Amino acid sequence: MPGKDGAPRLLPVRDGLLVIDKPRGPSSHQVTAWAGEILGARVGHAGTLDPGVSGVLTVMIGKAVRLAPILLSEEKEYLCLIRLHGDPDKSRVDEAFVEFTGRIYQRPPRKSAVARNLRIRMIHEIDLLDSDDRLLLIRIRCDAGTYIRSLCHHIGLALGTGAHMVELRRTRSGQFDENQACTLQDLADAASEARLGNSDILKSLIQSPEKALASLPKVAIRDTAVDAICHGAVLARPGMSSYDEFGKGVTVVLTTSHGELVALGRTLVSSKEALNLKNGLIVSPSTVFMEPGTYDRGWKKAGR
Repeated sequence: MPGKDGAPRLLPVRDGLLVIDKPRGPSSHQVTAWAGEILGARVGHAGTLDPGVSGVLTVMIGKAVRLAPILLSEEKEYLCLIRLHGDPDKSRVDEAFVEFTGRIYQRPPRKSAVARNLRIRMIHEIDLLDSDDRLLLIRIRCDAGTYIRSLCHHIGLALGTGAHMVELRRTRSGQFDENQACTLQDLADAASEARLGNSDILKSLIQSPEKALASLPKVAIRDTAVDAICHGAVLARPGMSSYDEFGKGVTVVLTTSHGELVALGRTLVSSKEALNLKNGLIVSPSTVFMEPGTYDRGWKKAGR
């Protein structure tokens, strides 16, 4: 529905995260582009899925694209269907899964866009959910960047039968799982409703950036320090209001005392060290989300 001046009604799209249930067929880039066209917003995606793979694809909207380094590094969960090329000893199947749980070495496939250097990845869990003759349905919880197709091939070698991946679905990426995901059709329908004046459905689909940061320590800062952080200043001890326990050199979330996201930062000391300080620098901001001027300036320039 057009606005009063006849122009198309703008969608109420805020900075945030959209969890898309990617179908098999299109690339992650294409699905993300379609989502951007539907919303009329700048978007990016975190964690590529091959065209033949379905499941959770996290699309970042607006300033939330700055979360990419964190979202890309979070662990993933998959449902995988493997076909064995022979009949293994049944007892060896569980043993093989145990062998491939933990730190494993992988080399990117020849068709990969990255350098084919040997890398270490952590497989946290491999669970057998069902089996039918030579077909195995397994659940895998693993580090980001794990090549599941290669994992299936190596499991087949360990069993002495050979194996290949038949189908793969990502059921979780970081804090977001398939229960929170919507289809592109769901998104298009919600956008159509929003243009007619009902934006509730569309707003419910867009997750706040804070939800992606739930696993990181939080540091609440005083209102008088917020604008300085927005300008890139390092957080000093007097500007801290409250905080979770944190170590030195880790990423923390800087929020206002009301819980609003201000920035991500790298700690210069641990929380135990900060506890004993009256002054001193605590957190160096790395990615700022809040616009300068949102809070009144509580700092003065040198010489003023």
